[in-house]
Amino acid sequence: MSSTPSASLFKPLQEGDPGDVGGYRLAAVLGTGGMGKVYLSYTPGGRPIALKVIRPEFSEDPEFRRRFKQEVQAAQRVQGLYTAPVIDFDTDGAQPWLATAYVPGPSLAHAVAQHGGLPLRSVLLLTVGVAEALTVIHGAGIVHRDLKPANVLLASDGPRVIDFGIARAADTTALTGTGVSVGTPAFMAPEQASAGTVTPATDVFALGQIAAFAAIGSPAYGEGSSHAVLYRIVHEDPDLSRLPTELLPMVTRCLSREPADRPSLTEIIGLCHELSPTALHQGEDWLPQTVADSITERLRLPGPARTPQPMPTVAPTPTEVSPSTPPPGTVDPYAPTGLATPSAPGAPGPVRPRAPEPPAPGHHTATPGYPANHTPPPVTHQPSAPQVRQKSRRTGLIVAASVVGTLVVLGVIGSLLSDGGGKEENKGAGAPATSSGPTGGDGGAGAGQQRKDPKPVSYQGIDLTDGYQLMLADNPPRPVQSEDAAYDGGDLYFKVVNFLDESSIGTDNGKLVLLDNARKGSLETCRTETRYTEKIDLDQLTQGSQICVLSDAGHVAVATYRGRSSESDPGSYVTLDLQIWRNAQETDGN
Repeated sequence: MSSTPSASLFKPLQEGDPGDVGGYRLAAVLGTGGMGKVYLSYTPGGRPIALKVIRPEFSEDPEFRRRFKQEVQAAQRVQGLYTAPVIDFDTDGAQPWLATAYVPGPSLAHAVAQHGGLPLRSVLLLTVGVAEALTVIHGAGIVHRDLKPANVLLASDGPRVIDFGIARAADTTALTGTGVSVGTPAFMAPEQASAGTVTPATDVFALGQIAAFAAIGSPAYGEGSSHAVLYRIVHEDPDLSRLPTELLPMVTRCLSREPADRPSLTEIIGLCHELSPTALHQGEDWLPQTVADSITERLRLPGPARTPQPMPTVAPTPTEVSPSTPPPGTVDPYAPTGLATPSAPGAPGPVRPRAPEPPAPGHHTATPGYPANHTPPPVTHQPSAPQVRQKSRRTGLIVAASVVGTLVVLGVIGSLLSDGGGKEENKGAGAPATSSGPTGGDGGAGAGQQRKDPKPVSYQGIDLTDGYQLMLADNPPRPVQSEDAAYDGGDLYFKVVNFLDESSIGTDNGKLVLLDNARKGSLETCRTETRYTEKIDLDQLTQGSQICVLSDAGHVAVATYRGRSSESDPGSYVTLDLQIWRNAQETDGN
């Protein structure tokens, strides 16, 4: 077989495709869906990623943006063996995007279309893997909503579920009624198709559809127009006449019209183990050889473009530095020239590398080698190489520096003389006052000056799950799971005590103040309040209640309570809006 990447799998970038997104250079097009276009790219360390750019039509809808941001933040909490983890994202840019780990394998839809239905053992391993993925997804408070063969990828060591929860962002947009298809009717549950009701049991129905499709090679409710398929799902029984008899009881229960009659995910995993004549263990032999060969084909990726090193027009001397930009009239080898002729079918040519831009609010760039919920260290941008300076100009620079130094010394001497030599405080009635202001200390400001208050940054719709905490210094503040019950170091956490039916919002790294309904949260309000506590019971809050958060690190925030998850949600969480003033207070260490 050829060692070059397949042109049918990795399509070259076309006119209109961006050259890079969020600092990631795009290498090829992986596919196009109802919500956007998916590209192949690479992390700085060379790991392939799948980067989905949301369609402009959705990007222009404020409600979609709000929900998309919520779903991406929730998806970051999903860290399962059978899911593709979120690597990076930007929900606030001109065109939102989401990057996940690249899975080198065909979708179940593609595999069945090319090779037909799968054997019993493969179907059982597929069902167990997807059920385990759904267990993790539901545990993070997410219902997939759009589980279908195209969203199940077949990797060499088991299936991977992708796009979990993202379809929820489009459910209430104006676009869903104007011909833009988000879900797939053939795999919707009856309650989803008729009333739009979605629960974890909705995903169980879709899992039954997935198992039947993998075994039969076609949808259990047939094909045709969307209206016809939806009618059969709501009012008729599926056609399971070609389903292997071993699978019939389990699939039939999953496809029950009543959600309460469907089995739990744990039951489904147990049933699959009981049905298998041999022990079920995921391995590289879990798929038929013909399908496994297509995985090998997807491992031959079009590599990231390699840019040649620039050749300096004039060799630098040992005391000079090569120019960072070539002189006029020379060719800049880093200048963007579009895509060069590919060296292999589907492989884009070299493009100019682009350094990642500083993250905007709502944008988190994951550091390679760290998990998605890890707050990366701040990125230090190295300055570009200085321009060549002629030796003849150095004397002028030295003289200028000497003059500046002399002026600084004279200024210091004058200041000391005016302050009485700096040994006694000037306590006269006309003496200028030095105010540290609310921030305390000089904060880097000169004597007699007050440090300016920091500008606030706002984050909307943060879902803080039971047992999770967040830090105000993070941009954006991302809920991460507490390692123990102490919530050690968390600026804000949410905790549920189930056996007492108590819930609270608390801090282990500062103080909280519950504001009266008549008071509007602000930096000044939070600074002047003295009714401090470390925990606020949820029954004290109503929608719109505001809480001052004053962290020991010097950050101040106003958290606006937007409500709690409903009983139908698989997870328990509270939704908050945050307005944060970072480094607004003096800390004990200053």
